[in-house]
Amino acid sequence: VQLQASGGGLVQAGGSLRLSCAASGRAFSSFIMGWFRQAPGKEREFVGLISISTYYADSVKGRFTISRDNAKNTVYLQISSLKPEDTAVYYCAAGPNIPTYYSRTNVRDYNYWGQGTLVTVSS
Repeated sequence: VQLQASGGGLVQAGGSLRLSCAASGRAFSSFIMGWFRQAPGKEREFVGLISISTYYADSVKGRFTISRDNAKNTVYLQISSLKPEDTAVYYCAAGPNIPTYYSRTNVRDYNYWGQGTLVTVSS
């Protein structure tokens, strides 16, 4: 599976962005899709995932929404009410789906990664 993330950019605090992650290769719909982010000098952290449902990190609940279009092999991350602390490189990832999908919050749970897209939020 190859993943290509896009949609990042410079946005003012309070603004919104929609990130996209296009997948090619094996059956996209069979994978759990996750979003992670990595701020400068920090470890990569879990943002959210989508399987049969969605699951989010507490820090982004209510502001971030993940959706997927299996017909287009694409997963989306809608970010609203952006804060300067949301500044990071955002990565999409694909991994094997399991019944307890909500537990897949670690980078080691995902086999395939996109290249990342930079989101910069100005105050």
